[in-house]
Amino acid sequence: MKYQIYLLFIAIIISSCTSDNNNTKTETKKEVKTVDVPSFNSDSAYNFVAKQVSYGPRVPNSNEHIECAKYLTAKLKEFGAEVIEQDFIATAFDGTKLKSKNIIGQFQPDRQRRVLLTAHWDTRPFADNETDNELRNKPILGANDGASGVGVLLEVARIIGQKNTSVGVDIIFFDSEDYGQPEFKKLDYQEDTWCLGSQYWAKNLHKPNYYAQFGILLDMVGAKNAFFSKEGTSMYYAPGIVEKVWNTASKIGYSDYFLFQKTNAVTDDHLYVNQIAGIQCIDIIQHDPTTNSKFGAYWHTQSDNMDVIDKNTLKAVGQTLLEVIYNE
Repeated sequence: MKYQIYLLFIAIIISSCTSDNNNTKTETKKEVKTVDVPSFNSDSAYNFVAKQVSYGPRVPNSNEHIECAKYLTAKLKEFGAEVIEQDFIATAFDGTKLKSKNIIGQFQPDRQRRVLLTAHWDTRPFADNETDNELRNKPILGANDGASGVGVLLEVARIIGQKNTSVGVDIIFFDSEDYGQPEFKKLDYQEDTWCLGSQYWAKNLHKPNYYAQFGILLDMVGAKNAFFSKEGTSMYYAPGIVEKVWNTASKIGYSDYFLFQKTNAVTDDHLYVNQIAGIQCIDIIQHDPTTNSKFGAYWHTQSDNMDVIDKNTLKAVGQTLLEVIYNE
């Protein structure tokens, strides 16, 4: 009888422990939230690219440059951003003083956790890759090299203005990126002649102690049949962010654009965001192994016009960007 009572006592204890464990599991189970990510409108982005190109080449010190700056500032304000215009004088490789302007749109500026999205809005004053000397010394329209990244970010800004993200977002259009020293002028090599706007911003942040969780730079993101590799500078400074973006693109069906292939480092605005500002920043930039430049046959030529731009590429980049920032 004592033996039976003992067994009953043990059974009660085991049952109680099992019940407690089950309750604990129930209490620690987390609800998985799904984020409703807006759809990226490629028609809208395309129109933003075309509008920039309609001004002509946006080279610093030109009227076209001044008018386009007004347009970009006005659109960011229209979409609800608090805008800072960071005016500065940059010195080009040949001593030319460039009247430059970084345009910064802040969404939910009081939020501590922030994401930085960037592109350059100026265009190249030379068509380095033209064989005709007369064409080589003329500025380019820069539909892909400059306008495509800005066009994508304007559409992102329009969407954020309608539906907030859980993090603050800063969109920066860097100036004087494309005024770097050209090889055809046969001058002694100089360091850091490219990306003058991002260098200035990184040394003169628009807010004291500004910091972002990470940054994403867009450059040449609108061409037909383009794809984007894991660029070397991005992989050196921010491999985790590269994986986050590329995995997101693959998950939503854009693995044909975002290739899991590492390629050589390039000098672009993200280099100085990483080196000087200390913010992990990656570059989504076209890679074309079929050309000497690795950037497309139209790169730094007079052919970089609206004929190059493809809405499907804009969609792939823009939708991937939205998935990343809305899931932060």
